[in-house]
Amino acid sequence: MDSYYYDSGAAAVFGIAILFSIIFAIAGYVLTALFLMKIFEKAGVQGKWRAWIPVYNSMIFLKLGDLSPWLMLYAIGASVLLGWIPFIGQLVWIAAAVLMVLAAYRVGQKLQKEGAWVVLYIFLSIVWLGIMAFDKSRWNPQIAPAPWAGNAFFGDRTVWDGIPVQPSAAQAPGAAPGYGAPQGYQAPPQGYQPPQGYQAPGYQTPGYQPPAGAPQQAPGQQPPSAPVTPPAPPAAPATPPAAPTAPPAPPTAPPAPPTTPPPAAPPAPPAAPNDPNQPPA
Repeated sequence: MDSYYYDSGAAAVFGIAILFSIIFAIAGYVLTALFLMKIFEKAGVQGKWRAWIPVYNSMIFLKLGDLSPWLMLYAIGASVLLGWIPFIGQLVWIAAAVLMVLAAYRVGQKLQKEGAWVVLYIFLSIVWLGIMAFDKSRWNPQIAPAPWAGNAFFGDRTVWDGIPVQPSAAQAPGAAPGYGAPQGYQAPPQGYQPPQGYQAPGYQTPGYQPPAGAPQQAPGQQPPSAPVTPPAPPAAPATPPAAPTAPPAPPTAPPAPPTTPPPAAPPAPPAAPNDPNQPPA
């Protein structure tokens, strides 16, 4: 008889515990979605419904924290496949929790909070979300790039409609796509660099010494200019010149002789007088 009442009381307590667990789970889900909705609104995310979809809201939270949103799906898939293996399934969930902590650290920086605020997220995440959602902080994505920004697996490379692309998730300068920049690597200088073995006219390679007796080139000497193209020949006249006019016609008849009469003949000399002593002819 006592065993019956004991079993009934234990079942009632267990049922009440289950009921309160469900109520607390629903309340926690509603508060978390409400706080995420306000944080997403500060970040410029379009569509308040995104904060109310489980898993999807965590993916957006990772994206705002400069982490690949697909990491959440990887963690869920790994837990489903490896959850039956002792200790491995717990490691997967711990890894997912670490990703959320890293995202909270980056989101807190964009909401003008110090890095120490992430400790509050570790112990009381819902309180941290409420403070970030309803304080007067403004969203500022212009912060230093994440240390994992150059890693193709952890860094955010996705572009979703309605979710702003975070500049701080951009790849670090000088890093190859999908790889982090090696230690001590310096980004190449901007501008065009001539290939090795080519020497621009008028300049010498650093460290090069000309042989003795070679003429020294004045510093800053400009290379010879290209030959000037000769001018084009004058174009031929469009219209040929007119032919010369015909010569004047020769006179049809010689000119008439002068009409002036010739001068008269001179008079005859006078006859010699007759000599009486001379016989007649």
